[in-house]
Amino acid sequence: MAYLETGSGRIYYEHHAGPKLPVLLIHAWAMSTRVWDSTLSALLEAGHEVIAFDQRGCGGSDKDFDDYSISALAGDAVALIERLDCNRVAVNGWSLGGAVATEAAHRLGARCKGLVLTCGASPRYTRAEGFPHGGTADDVRATVAAIRPDRATFFDGIARAVCAKPVGEAVIGWMHSIFMQAAPGADRSLGDLATLDQRDIVARLDVPLLAITGSEDVFTPPGIGEFAAGAARQGSLLCFEGCGHGPMFEEYERYCEAVLGFLAGLE
Repeated sequence: MAYLETGSGRIYYEHHAGPKLPVLLIHAWAMSTRVWDSTLSALLEAGHEVIAFDQRGCGGSDKDFDDYSISALAGDAVALIERLDCNRVAVNGWSLGGAVATEAAHRLGARCKGLVLTCGASPRYTRAEGFPHGGTADDVRATVAAIRPDRATFFDGIARAVCAKPVGEAVIGWMHSIFMQAAPGADRSLGDLATLDQRDIVARLDVPLLAITGSEDVFTPPGIGEFAAGAARQGSLLCFEGCGHGPMFEEYERYCEAVLGFLAGLE
């Protein structure tokens, strides 16, 4: 097992070799690298180098960090790319991982060749002036508070709501088991989305950006992805009709085709 030493804790990561453009995968809140396993297989089969890591408090990473902010998570992503001496990379972030991916892409500068927001919580997760999408900051704070009394039941409900299309009890149980590995500290990462605003960053990114949305997503309204695609200099949008928050599970073949097609255009 490989770890990135951050100075305040260890980050678990995986680095899979491949001759094509490296892809950095950033998972959703309270999940882990394992949610990318099927996508990872498709990327490796297509020849891509793949890098993935467990966020602070999640999966195999340490659970006692002081800082769980989106900025800190993005800093870990950039530090990992630097440790691996990776001079070019595409970044794909799911849900909260989309916000991490946007910040990481910004910090990577010319090393970032493209950004995929998979139902991404970027450039904002909550409504604000000029941004009528998402819930409110108070909604996010209430969600964080609701987790505390009974994490097992809370995450069971979340796991059942991720997908709009039937995926089966095995998949739901698998997601729940991943959620249950997350430490309470990771809840602070979600709390950071209450006020995080990346609109200026997205507008300045001078790389191709693909926003993938699900029309029935109950966690990240598709309007957020639509805004990101419209605000980016080289933005494009792909909406999966009838799909929820997990296109890599609900529309696996179409999702992989879309991501691989986007990556091919970056080579």
